[in-house]
Amino acid sequence: MQGKNIILSGIAILVSLASSVAAEGVQALTPDTFDSVIGLKPALVEFYAPWCGHCQNLESVYNELGEAFAEKDDKVLIAKANADAHKELGRRFGVRGYPTIKWFPSGINSQPEEYFGERDLESLTSFVTSKSGVKATVKSLSVGKTPSVVEILTDENFEQIIGKTGKTYLVEFYAPWCHYCQALAPTYEKVARDFFNEKNVVIAKIDATKETKSSDKYEVDGYPTIKLFDAEGNVHDYEGGRNENDFVLFINKRAGTKRIAGGRLSLDAGRIKQLDDIAERFLQADSPEEKKELSKEGIKLAESLKSSDENAQQYERLFEKVLESPEFVQTESARLKQLIKSSTASETNIDDLSIHQNILSAFSSGDAGENAPAAPKEEL
Repeated sequence: MQGKNIILSGIAILVSLASSVAAEGVQALTPDTFDSVIGLKPALVEFYAPWCGHCQNLESVYNELGEAFAEKDDKVLIAKANADAHKELGRRFGVRGYPTIKWFPSGINSQPEEYFGERDLESLTSFVTSKSGVKATVKSLSVGKTPSVVEILTDENFEQIIGKTGKTYLVEFYAPWCHYCQALAPTYEKVARDFFNEKNVVIAKIDATKETKSSDKYEVDGYPTIKLFDAEGNVHDYEGGRNENDFVLFINKRAGTKRIAGGRLSLDAGRIKQLDDIAERFLQADSPEEKKELSKEGIKLAESLKSSDENAQQYERLFEKVLESPEFVQTESARLKQLIKSSTASETNIDDLSIHQNILSAFSSGDAGENAPAAPKEEL
């Protein structure tokens, strides 16, 4: 009996250790330990869910990040918190999706900053160093392939998220041994990266030979089988071509997105036709009085549309600016081109800048600019 108690005690100790340290250099946080740890030194915290495919893809990179700063753990902390098991932590810090990564400066009352950069080791390391001034241990960094952004599904999480999250899922049912699946993998990864910034579109895959409940339910009898599950849970079979542009066009049609192959936004992203029509009449107006009246008309309509389309606010501002200074379009367009070309601009920022540039082009008699990608055309 004594031996059994010793074994149970040992198991309890191991479980305790596992809950306090996720991996070497990565500290696991709970509601009980969060406030006693965060604030003593700057920290990067990943809020995750165990079933989340993106979290699973990030895990190895995040563990390497922890190892890279393990020898400097007295100056900076790399940590993670299971926000699915500890939902109060997620609510407290505004976590709405997984993974969410936040930077906590030192200081008990410091406000966290959300990380929106790339999720590769180099980007994360650079971010931590720039914020903390602490350099990673170079020997801990390993050069490897960029982690996949295709979400991994299982029978368990499939039923939890498909048709229940308000998101559109493109799902590849594959077999690990299937040569056609292997050939598709690089293109499928590109598609996943093209839609990475779309919060309501997820590119995913599921091993149909292992997760048989889901494959049987959707009558998968060949590999790869690709299906799109829209926000309402309706199922659409994908029967198009296997190149990147084919997938992008198909997803745009079903999800209402405006992407092109390569991940940029198309020229019509952010545009509002009713306001474009007024902008066109504004450009063609001959007299200052007519332009002034059309500017008022555009501002009034933009104000009425702001509650349903956040981009209407940009039109409202432009109707004012262009009326005040006709040169504004040219100078602003040049500024946007430089920002889009900047190597420091994140993909999220580029999306915002591209939408601004698209809307600005409605107030210009010229084209949208060399940096604006053309909208894709569906082939007959």
